[in-house]
Amino acid sequence: MIPKVFREVIDLGDGREISIETGKLAKQAHGSVVVQSGKCMLLCTVVSNYKQSDVDFLPLTVDYREKFAASGRYPGGFFKREARPSDGEVLTMRLVDRVLRPLFPKDYHSETQVMIQLMSHDDDVMPEAMAGLAASAAIQLSDFPFECAISEARVGRVNGEFVINPTRAQLAESDIELMIGASADSVMMVEGEMKQISEEEMVEAIKFAHDHIKIQCAAQLRLAEAVGRKEVREYETEREDEDLAKKIHDLAYDKVYAVAKAGSAKQERSASFQEIKEEIKASFSEEELEDFGELVSKYYGKAEKAAVRDLTLNEGLRLDGRKTDEIRPIWCEVDYLPSTHGSSIFTRGETQALATVTLGTSREANKIDMPSFEGEETFYLHYNFPPFCTGEARPIRGTSRREVGHGNLAQRALKGMIPEDCPYTVRIVSEVLESNGSSSMATVCSGTMALMDAGVQMTKPVSGIAMGLISDADSGKYAVLSDILGDEDHLGDMDFKVTGTADGITACQMDIKVKGLSYEILVNALKQAQAGRLHILGKLTETIAVPNADVKAHAPKMVTRTIPNEFIGALIGPGGKVIQELQKETGCTIVINEDPVTEEGIVEILGTDPEGIEAVLAKIDSLMFKPAVGSVYEVKVIKMLDFGAVVEYTEAPGNEVLLHVSELAWERTEKVSDVVNMGDIFDVKYFGTDPRTRKEKVSRKALLPKPEGFKERPPRSNDRNRGRDDRRGRDNRDRKPRRD
Repeated sequence: MIPKVFREVIDLGDGREISIETGKLAKQAHGSVVVQSGKCMLLCTVVSNYKQSDVDFLPLTVDYREKFAASGRYPGGFFKREARPSDGEVLTMRLVDRVLRPLFPKDYHSETQVMIQLMSHDDDVMPEAMAGLAASAAIQLSDFPFECAISEARVGRVNGEFVINPTRAQLAESDIELMIGASADSVMMVEGEMKQISEEEMVEAIKFAHDHIKIQCAAQLRLAEAVGRKEVREYETEREDEDLAKKIHDLAYDKVYAVAKAGSAKQERSASFQEIKEEIKASFSEEELEDFGELVSKYYGKAEKAAVRDLTLNEGLRLDGRKTDEIRPIWCEVDYLPSTHGSSIFTRGETQALATVTLGTSREANKIDMPSFEGEETFYLHYNFPPFCTGEARPIRGTSRREVGHGNLAQRALKGMIPEDCPYTVRIVSEVLESNGSSSMATVCSGTMALMDAGVQMTKPVSGIAMGLISDADSGKYAVLSDILGDEDHLGDMDFKVTGTADGITACQMDIKVKGLSYEILVNALKQAQAGRLHILGKLTETIAVPNADVKAHAPKMVTRTIPNEFIGALIGPGGKVIQELQKETGCTIVINEDPVTEEGIVEILGTDPEGIEAVLAKIDSLMFKPAVGSVYEVKVIKMLDFGAVVEYTEAPGNEVLLHVSELAWERTEKVSDVVNMGDIFDVKYFGTDPRTRKEKVSRKALLPKPEGFKERPPRSNDRNRGRDDRRGRDNRDRKPRRD
């Protein structure tokens, strides 16, 4: 039976299209679509169990995978099968999850899985830009309780013009790369990197993306109507008790308000809030707590949130006693770790990050091997968030998605300030030692100082700040919070992180939780963030104003040298013998890469001993030495032979040539040792390649005066060869013809 296929097409406005199709594949899923642009095809399926899970949150899993077959390739490595997701895939999962999760009901706790798979790849289409569209379109075809259609889009700006879902080539020329997630009514998520743009330019990019997202949301709704909308499933909702909620609010609100207004530290404040909660619980009997104990905790949390928000909106005060635009105390230190190539500590309030920098050759570059992209990073950052940094004890099971996401944000914030001519591969590792407020922004700050401490010549220092927003739609009041605490992150309507130099924004990440946030409020929030960034930047530059002029004494120095490809083999030697011995003798690491554009070899020399580096450079100069015809060179005798002496050019050790016995002196030389001996140094003239012997020819006698009465020996006659040829010809004529 031929399946009935439904299809909607979205015009991107420049000859490109995105199609959404359903009805052909994966029909047992609760919703499935194929989203296609060019040759790029994403299959998205969604399934949600009908039984509620016994948890108090939404167990949503967003899984994005790229199949190597999609680009006609095999997985790299020994195990020829796709295994754990790459960092790139994890980042796409996070982008989709952050937009979908808030749109499910808070009391919906069924196990839900969104699977997005790249099934066919197109080099001109970046698939992650369509992942959010695919996820939402599949959900629209299901019976899930989901608030509204959403989509995501990437924005670039090339030559001053905004481009929706640009190609990788266009992104290389773009000064903006933003991923925006939104519904038709509200922007919900923003993340990306920029080349020091202004706050107003960033808002214009968001508006441009939102206009396109509205079109994509409308296409999803048309598709769902064409297929036939399913009735939203019924599920067991959470128990509610309005009277109990009011009672707990009345018991808790004033007490929480007073504690919050006192402006205490995190541990003291948490203990006070817990004490209030326990007092409220103690006011109920054991039977009552057994009956609705979970509701007591739930309604207390709501009362606490309301009190803290009201304190900020009414009095402009925050949990730790600060004003809305006040930054916590900051202290910094560089060169803390004596053995690293660069290190720094950044501490802001109760958040602390220790960053280290390691310098290496291109061999240490981070290899990226994905079906949609192959390449390498010569600057990368890893972020670690151990449980002790929040005073917790929990198992460590590999790098979390959160660590991948926060590390990527900090990396994007800094990478634009690494100069293109930086010869090193640079790795930053951020160890978060305390956390109460954005540790990713602390990582940006500590990373900046560690880079400057390591002697990496950053174009400009970068700082970062985490901001929050509390708003009340009824009264129209709102408060933008600079340098938010962890608690403020949870109770606010928006949290956003902004990084930049003194001249503009380099990266951002926003999660907007309130509907219909006006662009006016967004611009005001970004302006307040700018003031906070500049304040923090001042603290960084007080600690270290400019990058150190050179790398540390114990850090490796990098020198690069370009050589013609024809000399690469000589430098490597048979079986790598020459380069291996050279590395052993000098203590340097030598890496050779071929530049496909210039067709030259790029030699990277990394070492801590300047004399070792000079020895490698001398060896390269020696290998590249080419004597000029007619020039005079100083040579040294290194070997005596019966028919001449092997001499070495003193300016290019290792370059040898035979000085024939007939070129030692004008007089007839019976023995080489009659004229020269081992170790003798003298000048010779270079004549190029002898056409008769096809070997390089040098002469000592050419630089000596001819003796009086000297007569040149006549050139050797070739009569013997001619006679041999004549005899060969006669033999051929006498030979009888061969019978076939």
